[in-house]
Amino acid sequence: MKKIFFLSSCILCLIAGISYTARAVEDHKTLEIGASAPDFSLPGVDGKTYTLQSFKNAKVLAIVFMCNHCPSSQAYEDRIMKLTSDYATKGVTVIGINPNNPASIRLDELGYTDLGDTFDEMKIRAKDKNFNFPYLFDGETEVASKKYGPIATPHIFIFDKDRKLRYQGRIDDMENPRKTPHNFDARNAIDALLDNKEVPVATTKVFGCSIKWAEKSTWIDRAAVEWAKEPVKIDTINAAGIAELLKNHSDKLRLINVWATWCGPCVEEFNDFITMNRMYRGRDFEFISISADDPDNKDKALKFLQKKQASSTNYIFSVDDKYKLIEAIDPKWAGALPYTILVEPDGKVVYAHQGLIDPLELKKLIVNDPVIGRVYNK
Repeated sequence: MKKIFFLSSCILCLIAGISYTARAVEDHKTLEIGASAPDFSLPGVDGKTYTLQSFKNAKVLAIVFMCNHCPSSQAYEDRIMKLTSDYATKGVTVIGINPNNPASIRLDELGYTDLGDTFDEMKIRAKDKNFNFPYLFDGETEVASKKYGPIATPHIFIFDKDRKLRYQGRIDDMENPRKTPHNFDARNAIDALLDNKEVPVATTKVFGCSIKWAEKSTWIDRAAVEWAKEPVKIDTINAAGIAELLKNHSDKLRLINVWATWCGPCVEEFNDFITMNRMYRGRDFEFISISADDPDNKDKALKFLQKKQASSTNYIFSVDDKYKLIEAIDPKWAGALPYTILVEPDGKVVYAHQGLIDPLELKKLIVNDPVIGRVYNK
């Protein structure tokens, strides 16, 4: 299932790119070997603004175009940090630049992450990972990124002391961080420059997520139209049915939310569940909602779900006895709505919460769960 989703995501990226590929190739041409490093002025997650001059003392400057959401980019985060620390005392500076326009990223492209590519979310990722290099945002205008022309994330550009491009391409040849690369192309280039030698291989191909250029924002509009067409329905469920849901005999991570149309907090947070469903449903994940409305109000519950475009699996408890619902869901539950549970395959409950959820906390739990994971494992 994970492999199918990854391949599907790649196909979606290819399809989305066909309409603007010719223009993108011309407008976003990759910087050629020997070219001078284009200047930039970009905000960093540390509150500072950085230009090329900010790194004038570096013997070697490595610029990595990376982002938050891409599984390939996330797979290299620790290696980028290791590259930074290993060469820090040798006069090598590493910086990261996020080239992605956040408005050009569909929710179903976020299946491997808890965070999108906004500047505020970059700050969270940098703090979570304790990045030891400047992490800069270029997604608003993409002026700098268009000058460098990264193909995918991650894509590294390595410049000598005169800021001439000497290497561009992959960091190494193994995306999976649990496996050992055969070719350490970026390190080889840096070592050669430090030894005043020619870089052994100046250019390599790059594998990763396509750059989310601003012109891809029309893809978001198409997604909204597609989601609006998805059918929404609600079925009844009894206590025995809920017990089966909680046993979770599927191979999916199951998120269950108990809500009601008359519950203010339930209505307030429901959009967050729609977002999570669209983010993760292409992977081994499913969202299930259970309405605590009276069975006679099934039509009212359905209208709410239709308004929210909740094309997930939806139920309404079949008995007008809230205490039977409470016991069926979780005997430890005090009974206040909303109530949310995250269940792994074979019924292990890894999250149970009464009241409003913290969307970021819950997304982080989902993507960090071994059933899902942040990195595509071949």
